[in-house]
Amino acid sequence: MPTRVHEFSWPDRVVVGTIGLPGARTFYLQVRAGTQVVSIAMEKQQSAALAEKIDEILDELITLKGNPFSVPTGTPVELVDNDPLEAVHEQFRTGAMSLGWDPTTAQIVIEAHPLPSDDPDDNDESLHEDGTDEPEMLRVRMPVGTARAFTKRTFEIVAAGRPMCPLCGYPMDAEGHICTPPES
Repeated sequence: MPTRVHEFSWPDRVVVGTIGLPGARTFYLQVRAGTQVVSIAMEKQQSAALAEKIDEILDELITLKGNPFSVPTGTPVELVDNDPLEAVHEQFRTGAMSLGWDPTTAQIVIEAHPLPSDDPDDNDESLHEDGTDEPEMLRVRMPVGTARAFTKRTFEIVAAGRPMCPLCGYPMDAEGHICTPPES
């Protein structure tokens, strides 16, 4: 069966955002072009790693002689997006992701695939609105300025979680935190 591809070549918006309180947040990669909005659930670590890798690619492109792709060193002010997520209808939970660079359009390319089903006999969760169980994926192409703004916001969202314990290094919950300091 062919894969259903949710493709965004020049998105109006591409952001990582969360729903829930620190310690119980769900991270989403949300993309919009016109009226089409796709939201996929991600792990916090996936969000952070994606932003780090995009930043690495952009920083490497800057070093090319003459910066031929006009990669900004910082986030262009006009591309800063601090708005909350739009209505979230989770398309799928992200499993494998790939990241690339398209020099013909000067765009970062993200591909995300859903987690594989644990139970091959359980088709209920993989059924789509139209009743099919076709495989799907998300492909997003971002211009360099949008990619830089994406990484800035993603780093801020990831850092806005629970504070880290200065003694043990693990996250502290609002209800309290009991830890054993490292032995000297």
